Amino acid sequence: MKIKEVIAALERFAPLPLQEDYDNAGLQVGLTEAEASGALLCLDVTEEVIDEAVSLGCNVVISHHPLLFRGLKTVSDCNMVERCVRKAILNNIVVYSMHTNIDNAEDGVNFKIAEKLGLQQVELLHPHPVKVKSKGSERTVMAGNGIVGMLPLPEDALSFLQRIKTIFHIDCLQHNELLQQPIQKVVICGGAGDFLLDEALAEQADAFLTGEMHYHMYFGHEQEIQIAVLGHYQSEQYTKEIFYSIIGDVFPELPVYMTTVDTNPIKYL
Repeated sequence: MKIKEVIAALERFAPLPLQEDYDNAGLQVGLTEAEASGALLCLDVTEEVIDEAVSLGCNVVISHHPLLFRGLKTVSDCNMVERCVRKAILNNIVVYSMHTNIDNAEDGVNFKIAEKLGLQQVELLHPHPVKVKSKGSERTVMAGNGIVGMLPLPEDALSFLQRIKTIFHIDCLQHNELLQQPIQKVVICGGAGDFLLDEALAEQADAFLTGEMHYHMYFGHEQEIQIAVLGHYQSEQYTKEIFYSIIGDVFPELPVYMTTVDTNPIKYL
């Protein structure tokens, strides 16, 4: 199959119109008419990831975070992004990114987080319709920035936080003081999602999970809601599994790999 067919399958799952206005999801580098030799899945595109794709014989790299989030004025070797672009072009590798479109999609990033935690009755938080045009036809797709779901049984705060830490391999889980009541209703927004804290409060959720939160937003919610901040990378690390399922279902014969490179730039002592 051609690379453009692989991309079409990804975009059927999470159409590009679902992305936020500031985003740059979609094709980043390369030509898509070539036959796909294999796909490497990652959260972030780095030089090591491009090297890994070359070593595996893959000519497609699919990332969550766009390599080209802002425009380039030069393509040299002044920074990591420029070097990645040059290396991808020199090795005939296509780089494609699914960012806020798969964050906002049904069964996207936040649904995967909910799946890992065993949530049930998972729904988009305040879903809104998005019109998607394709080959002369138009369909409506529902989108939402976060999700809300229920734990099968109420869970005490400490056990819930410890379980999150284990499932997401977190070295340092940030949270506010322990809630002194059982947790069952949970709102989730992976990545930088603290803008949804007020929505979680309006939903009367017991807990709010996200990847990043500003310091001052922790204040004033003691015994109102359990806040848990996983880390940006940690909250979105399983996005690669979504890519794997999409491609594997449509093109089972295509070699697909998840990167072995830890691209998290944040380290802990």
